[in-house]
Amino acid sequence: MTSLIDTRPPAAAPALPSLVGATRDELRVRLVGMGVPEAKAKMRAEQLWRWIYHYGVTEFAQMTNVAKELRAELEQHFTLMRPEIAERQVSVDGTRKYLIRLAPGVEAEAVYIPDVGRSGALCVSSQVGCTLNCTFCHTGTQKLVRNLTSAEIASQVMIVRDDLAEWPTSNEDRLLTNIVFMGMGEPLYNLDNVAAAIDVISDGDGLSISRRRTTVSTAGVAPKIAELGAMTGAMLAISLHATNDDLRNELVPINRKYPLAELFDAIRSYPQLSNAKRVTFEYVMLKGVNDSLAEARALVKLLAGVPAKINLIPFNPWPGTAYECSDWSTIEAFAEILNRAGYASPIRTPRGRDILAACGQLRSESVKERASARIARESAAAE
Repeated sequence: MTSLIDTRPPAAAPALPSLVGATRDELRVRLVGMGVPEAKAKMRAEQLWRWIYHYGVTEFAQMTNVAKELRAELEQHFTLMRPEIAERQVSVDGTRKYLIRLAPGVEAEAVYIPDVGRSGALCVSSQVGCTLNCTFCHTGTQKLVRNLTSAEIASQVMIVRDDLAEWPTSNEDRLLTNIVFMGMGEPLYNLDNVAAAIDVISDGDGLSISRRRTTVSTAGVAPKIAELGAMTGAMLAISLHATNDDLRNELVPINRKYPLAELFDAIRSYPQLSNAKRVTFEYVMLKGVNDSLAEARALVKLLAGVPAKINLIPFNPWPGTAYECSDWSTIEAFAEILNRAGYASPIRTPRGRDILAACGQLRSESVKERASARIARESAAAE
């Protein structure tokens, strides 16, 4: 049962753009654009960066080492507003799910999971909707609306830091220590924005969540995997779920474009791959589909030579699905084969199922707006 639901009415869109989520260079450019001399803009941008991402301030007046005149001018041009939380739910197990309104009719979900990683993990979204149509995934039933900007991705961390009272970021007892790109969307189809957001999130003078505590999961966009490593230095996760092309073609349709042989060639090319930087393979346990002991032995063979760990994920049901979760005894027997082969294979405890916040359950009601409808709406708002 849901222990708390906090539904808030829609807020009017801010008239001014927000600086929240901006990169260092974007801050500098915006300062120059409002008249700050280029010679001073970099230093001023550093001040803003510290206040926005280390202290999490929500008003320019709180920036005590910034000149009053500049603060007043900033207020004329920008805000420090985060995207609106349209709905906030808290599970009986402490998991928090946020429905975040990014624009009229455009919403994404993010999930904070306590007691994961060093302390707690935030599952962020990189797109609204998805193009991949994985048959066991609720998000895959929602058509792609659009990519998220780097600012919208980084803002998810800001929103959760606000909710957890996690400012300043030097707090040694932080509740949020890990980031996982396992929410809505395929991160490698929005790689430039994902990489820019990781730059913001990992900066030691700001949000300070290290790249080694940031994991990006892909369903298998093989040509982009090495590029992900070079651009971000993040940990890699693969949404695998099958050990042969026939079954994976059914469960994860992108496999028809990038089959397992091509995918594993790309995985082996991931920068700095080692026992200290292992690939995480996610394997959802589907009753009577991919959970046989023969599949477990095939998985061991498939992973040969790849520094890896396997997260076994009990299937999380969602409305309308035809799949069932494997029996617990079956999952344990599957894990035992992997363990005997030398692979860490934890069985992931389902979290947030009661609020549809568990793996594979995220979905918003956003739909892609026709260009003609968007133009009409914007024209009406301007009148």
